[in-house]
Amino acid sequence: MRKFLIILMMAMGMVAQAQKVRKDTTIILISSIQVQLETTEALDHMYNFRFAEAEKQFRWLKQKYPWHPISYFLMGLSTWWQIMPDLSNKSFDERFLAYMDSSITVAERLRRRPEYKIEAAFFLAAANGFKGRLYSDEERANWIKAAAVGKSALDYLDECREMNYLSPELLFGDALYNYFSVWVPENYPSLRPILWFFRKGNKALGLQQLREVSFNAFYTRIEAMVWLMRILNGYENDPKEAFRIAQYLYQTFPGNPYFHRYYVRMLYARGMYPQLEQEAGIILQRIDSGRLGYEATSGRYASFFLGQIQETRKNLNEAKKYYEQCLRFSEKNGATSSGYYLYSLIALGEISQKQGRKAEAKKYFSEVRKRASRKDEAYKDAKRRLKSLEKGDR
Repeated sequence: MRKFLIILMMAMGMVAQAQKVRKDTTIILISSIQVQLETTEALDHMYNFRFAEAEKQFRWLKQKYPWHPISYFLMGLSTWWQIMPDLSNKSFDERFLAYMDSSITVAERLRRRPEYKIEAAFFLAAANGFKGRLYSDEERANWIKAAAVGKSALDYLDECREMNYLSPELLFGDALYNYFSVWVPENYPSLRPILWFFRKGNKALGLQQLREVSFNAFYTRIEAMVWLMRILNGYENDPKEAFRIAQYLYQTFPGNPYFHRYYVRMLYARGMYPQLEQEAGIILQRIDSGRLGYEATSGRYASFFLGQIQETRKNLNEAKKYYEQCLRFSEKNGATSSGYYLYSLIALGEISQKQGRKAEAKKYFSEVRKRASRKDEAYKDAKRRLKSLEKGDR
């Protein structure tokens, strides 16, 4: 399928390039079919978590096009995907920011040439946008820096919108802005005043643009698919289409732990337990073997799901083993307020109660009350269970 798309792009690109050559001789790398062919394999390696192979190709681009920001941006994107499986791991932050800053520096220099103004603006918007994504993560929560680079990204994005020959690549940023500039004030009313100074977005248009980028873009296609999957599943109540995307991403890039665990989460949500049991087991095997990118977050999900499966089969000791493993994975990266951690504690309390160990059950439910927010359903559930146990003791 991917080879077919490449051939199709070549055919379309030859027409576009022929038309462009008649007008001028400027090489716009982001829309160059030749450059896309040179980077296809590298991007496949990157999304499959074969970073050494991908970055070897990206460094070759730097040698061939030292005057262009594309190689620095792709190296930054590669580093971003090394961060993605575990956002609490900050060991890649400095490297990621260095590459994005280099992309910005080179793009600013390129922007002085009128023929490259729009292409340079695209990379300036994209690099600043990714920096903003890192700064706004809850593990970093540097809102001042996030706002500053976000404003820069929007300014350059508006500049890109003046022309459309880089489309659909430049639609990616526009799509996210259109969607979230409406979604954020709908869900966080306190932030509405901040958005008064920006152009009005359109959620429906944002989704339409994300779909277009997912089908037609080259560099931003997979990033658009990831956002579309998350939006459809988390905000738009369309798990069917979200599952289709999750399945495609995992099947296309089976070495990507982020795609793997998202696919497993959706198998759980859809009650597809035979496939879930198999894939969750593979995740745990890959963690045990030290597979790159498979770490505590993926382990937390997989262990909890396997615990649930064993509990429904009434294999309580086996379920207990997996729930305890979920606790260990959660504690390893400080996710002790996550739902998987809290509901593993509740499940362990239930198992202890069924096995006649009331004191142990109380200990698990009390731990939930200690760690969960009072508004959390897990807190309320644990409180009810403790009351019930105390009644039984009277």
